[in-house]
Amino acid sequence: MGEVRRISSVLALLAVGACTTIQQGVPQRGSHYVAMGSSFAAGAGIGPTKPGTPERCGRTPNNYATLLAQRLGLDLDDQTCGGATTAHILGPWNELPAQIEAVTPETRLVTVTIGGNDLNYVGTLLAATCKPEAGLVIGGRKLACFKLAVPDADAYSRVEGGLRNVVQGVRERAPDATIVFVQYVTLVPEDSCDSAHFAPEKKALASTIGKRLAEITVKVANETGAKVLAADKLSRNHTTCDAEPWSIGLPPDYDGKGGAPWHPTAAGHAAIAEELATMLGR
Repeated sequence: MGEVRRISSVLALLAVGACTTIQQGVPQRGSHYVAMGSSFAAGAGIGPTKPGTPERCGRTPNNYATLLAQRLGLDLDDQTCGGATTAHILGPWNELPAQIEAVTPETRLVTVTIGGNDLNYVGTLLAATCKPEAGLVIGGRKLACFKLAVPDADAYSRVEGGLRNVVQGVRERAPDATIVFVQYVTLVPEDSCDSAHFAPEKKALASTIGKRLAEITVKVANETGAKVLAADKLSRNHTTCDAEPWSIGLPPDYDGKGGAPWHPTAAGHAAIAEELATMLGR
């Protein structure tokens, strides 16, 4: 949890599956929509923090949930928060209530992007691309490199259990809601570039975490009746090293203005919102 707290601090600096059409359960204009998840859903660093929301969560008006709600005319309750794990969806996190408490019997749509922090995904990416002699320079502030932490089998098992509990909890609170897991965008490029320098073995580790999380999410969705937006597949040609990136890696002396390192960019969130609208038949 120490690494998660450090990652949350970095995000705070920046904050100041198959895609198919759903024939039933399409949320109508004005429907209650709850967005839950981590910084990948909150929109870390891609805009100002939403007024009246916890500064440390880094919820921005450019995140995919807000863009989707605007397009479809939905009543959004954005509960996303940087640094959140599956436990923080299901239970309180210090002063923050459980994200799932926002779900009510009137809720008709719930989107979820979660699990990366449970596996130290971004921490691994930062550790894998940080040069010890240089450290991390983000937003003009120099930080020590993160430690490389390899998730074990129990960590993956806990994520799977957590995702199942999220679906179960939503079903109990909102039986008529459509639940959509929005996958993490693909972050690890095929080839290295200035913003993505990996040692081969570290690159393989980071890539494995992303792929296994995606596989677990699809498994849980298939077995529980939830939907999946395959943002991982949609973004494979939009990594930080591609011509039209949907995410940013760790450029040298990064100023933080393009979003949090190893997170989706504003373009990535816009693309996800567009795909969600199509998926929902709107």
